[in-house]
Amino acid sequence: MARKLFCELSPITYRISVQRMILSRKLRDLFSPAVFAQRRSEETLPAVVYRHNSLIRRKLGNVDLHLQENKAVSLGIAAPLVNSVIIRPGETFSFWKLVGSCTEAKGYREGLVINHGRADSGIGGGLCQFTNLLHWMVLHSELTVVEHHHHGDLDLFPDFNRQIPFGSGTSIIYNYLDYRVRNDTDQSFQFLVSTNDEYLCGELRAERIPEVKFHIREEDAYFYESKNEVYRHNRVMRLTRDKRTGLVTSKRQIIENNALVVYDRSLINAPVLPAPLPPVPMQDDLVAPATP
Repeated sequence: MARKLFCELSPITYRISVQRMILSRKLRDLFSPAVFAQRRSEETLPAVVYRHNSLIRRKLGNVDLHLQENKAVSLGIAAPLVNSVIIRPGETFSFWKLVGSCTEAKGYREGLVINHGRADSGIGGGLCQFTNLLHWMVLHSELTVVEHHHHGDLDLFPDFNRQIPFGSGTSIIYNYLDYRVRNDTDQSFQFLVSTNDEYLCGELRAERIPEVKFHIREEDAYFYESKNEVYRHNRVMRLTRDKRTGLVTSKRQIIENNALVVYDRSLINAPVLPAPLPPVPMQDDLVAPATP
């Protein structure tokens, strides 16, 4: 039998471990050379880089509906804390630096969290939808992702009006699993985020329209069976297109997912292959040369 980790011994040791991780992150940030984005502006930057609306109440298997309602409340509290933040050249955006800890005293409610590969509930649960939205917009920009925690090891819920590729989301836990983006360009960017009755709404803006456009797409998507378990495979690709020539100048794999399906296989709306497909050769370099 494997020896248990300290955090697994009891609820008390787990809380101690969490506090140690939180303190460790605060100390690292204290001595970090990173300059974190903090300034907000009532004036919006003129150029829309990308916008996306994310449905708040989604059908997620047997998840209790009250957790979805609670998530809507929590998103409504967090959105103004990020809305209108300016990320100037050289600055780093940190989700938790702006939002802070999620507590009942601040009005956050219990929402869906993933605990040891299973759906559970916790205060502030569901805020990963917020960073999912931010990440999706950032992928369509020249901003540099410097911290992103992937949670594609498990396919927890059957698809319901999916708008973005499976496995392209984020995982966050205050404050040691953060979502951070650095601005390595020569212009400022700005997040605009708000909620309404149905959607978490986002815009990424900049001082001027970029010269390139990014396209995110899914490739090699299929379900397969291995050792009596069903897995979901896909690749999430990012294509860069030169707006002046219309040519795709690069194609890069963002992530490859092989996720264990944990819901009933009857809910899979696709064929399940009897065995994994052989790996597909990838070309991450230039696809078509740009016209000089």
